[in-house]
Amino acid sequence: MCGIAGYLQFDGDGASPVLLRRMGDAIAHRGPDGEGVFVDGPLGLAHRRLAIIDTSPAGHQPMATEDGRYIISYNGEVFNFQELRIELEALGWGFRSRTDTEVVLKSFAQWGTGCFKRFNGQFAVAVWDRAERTLVLGRDRYGIKPLYIRRSGKSFVFGSEIKAILRHPEAGAVLDKEGLFEYFAFQNFFTERTLFKGVSILPAGSWISVAENGATAGDQYWDFHFTEPESGTAISDAEYKEELDRLLRQAVKRQLVADVELGTYLSGGMDSGTITAIAASELPNMRTFTCGFDLRSASGMELGMDEREKAEHMSYLYGTEHYQMVLKAGDMERVLPTLALHLEEPRVGQSYPNYYVAQLASKFCKVVLAGDGGDELFAGYPWRYYRAVVNDDFEHYTDKYFQHWQRLLPADRVSQIFAPIWSDVSHVSTRDIFRGVFREHAHHLTRPEDYINHSLYFEAKTFLHGLLTVDDKISMAHGLEARVPFLDNDLVDFAMKVPVRLKLGNLGDVVRLDENEPGPKTAKYFQQTRDGKLLLRRVMEKYVPADIADGVKKGFSAPDASWFRGDSIDYVRRSLMGRDAQIFEFLDRSAIQELVGDHLDGRENRRLLIWSLLNLEQWLKHLEAGNWTNP
Repeated sequence: MCGIAGYLQFDGDGASPVLLRRMGDAIAHRGPDGEGVFVDGPLGLAHRRLAIIDTSPAGHQPMATEDGRYIISYNGEVFNFQELRIELEALGWGFRSRTDTEVVLKSFAQWGTGCFKRFNGQFAVAVWDRAERTLVLGRDRYGIKPLYIRRSGKSFVFGSEIKAILRHPEAGAVLDKEGLFEYFAFQNFFTERTLFKGVSILPAGSWISVAENGATAGDQYWDFHFTEPESGTAISDAEYKEELDRLLRQAVKRQLVADVELGTYLSGGMDSGTITAIAASELPNMRTFTCGFDLRSASGMELGMDEREKAEHMSYLYGTEHYQMVLKAGDMERVLPTLALHLEEPRVGQSYPNYYVAQLASKFCKVVLAGDGGDELFAGYPWRYYRAVVNDDFEHYTDKYFQHWQRLLPADRVSQIFAPIWSDVSHVSTRDIFRGVFREHAHHLTRPEDYINHSLYFEAKTFLHGLLTVDDKISMAHGLEARVPFLDNDLVDFAMKVPVRLKLGNLGDVVRLDENEPGPKTAKYFQQTRDGKLLLRRVMEKYVPADIADGVKKGFSAPDASWFRGDSIDYVRRSLMGRDAQIFEFLDRSAIQELVGDHLDGRENRRLLIWSLLNLEQWLKHLEAGNWTNP
């Protein structure tokens, strides 16, 4: 698990080792165990190493095949590398190390871009073919490992993080106004855009090749496809449960491979609890990490956000060495300047608690297992899917679900809010962006289950991808590798074919009611419930306490709604209502301050908007100070 960067010049200039080291230094936190560069005429590769498997010098990168044709700079873990190595050895390949890096390199030499379909893991990879004079970049199926790119007339630049790209002299740090508009529509990016103009993210499950003469090619080699079982292919409910249990155990065991200390996050929920239970049964002296919250100034639903007691109980049951920390109002203010620099672009949700728990885990481990993916694969957010179950057609479905996913701003005030830059963004259709997520999947919609599966597809492509991108930045900021067993290939392939009736408990009731007019009868279906993840809950009953397996779904979040109105109110006012606030170069001051005032005065809960505004304000301060481009 590492950091990669590099570039290919099109103007005849040779790559500079000095510049490559600067690019590598920008992401040194991702790989404190080693560094390397490789230059071949106009091509340069940089690498920062976090040694996890075979920590010896044999794993140094960039790494070349024996004949010197292929050179790799690789970030990730391919968990089926031992099986692939056996297959490659049978084909005549020899190996000098025990690393998965060498297996990935020789898989590419053997199968070309077809190797990406064979990998079960998380990766971002760059391979230079010295014979064909072509650079190939690839990214894992789900987007666990990010990979950013920037192309101009003179060069093609890439990196695990944007800050590596911005060290290249052609890549200026400029805010992308259309990207800003997209982010505030969804609190996420649904396209390949970022907040930096000209910098995009390589889509998950895809590869791109760039030749020395500038010619490009690419393909999406894998995509999610949630579907109901075909007639005659479904198995019994008991068989679904048995197979899910087998695959879940297999996934966790696969991801325990490491030559360094390994632990797990333990939030108090069922997903991380089950992963911890399985991992602790395989490895002795498992370490677990929890982040809790001081709730003395919280109120309402936020009083249930601290799950330390549940996490401590599960730690006792599984016999783990348990560590925890408690966040208070004011901790966000302390960490936000550093966090914004590492995040580079705000994405889904509120992420500073995750930063603190990753910092805690990094003091004891180099690898940590996380529970991401369980909700998106097994329908953990029923109140979302139920909003678009009964539809006339796909366009009707798009309209309804699109309205739900406009998370931050009142739709009828967008032109006023973006008045300072409206002439630059008014042409952007956020509905078209939303619809574009589905691409070729908007067909064969005849049943409510089909629309549910479309919603699961949408969330895996957007919400989950945003979470994974954030989690990578947060963990690697501390030289910590985060692994996600729920995104094991075999487990994902199975989950996508599980019938909706085994994921959601009240779909029939929702279909019978008119969801367009929610009232006393229907309101419960549009709130947080325990309807989702039915099959997964039944499997998890053998690993976690019954009250957790059957508990109401809760997100991992601090009680910021209360803190923003109370202990942190002065910080919010200074940041978002002061004369020198930089966000008002792009957003209308009176409109934004009215929305923020609605929250501070208790009329609305706009904690996510306030978090996004605070994050953007800090981002703009880094931009002004040149922190994205300077060492």
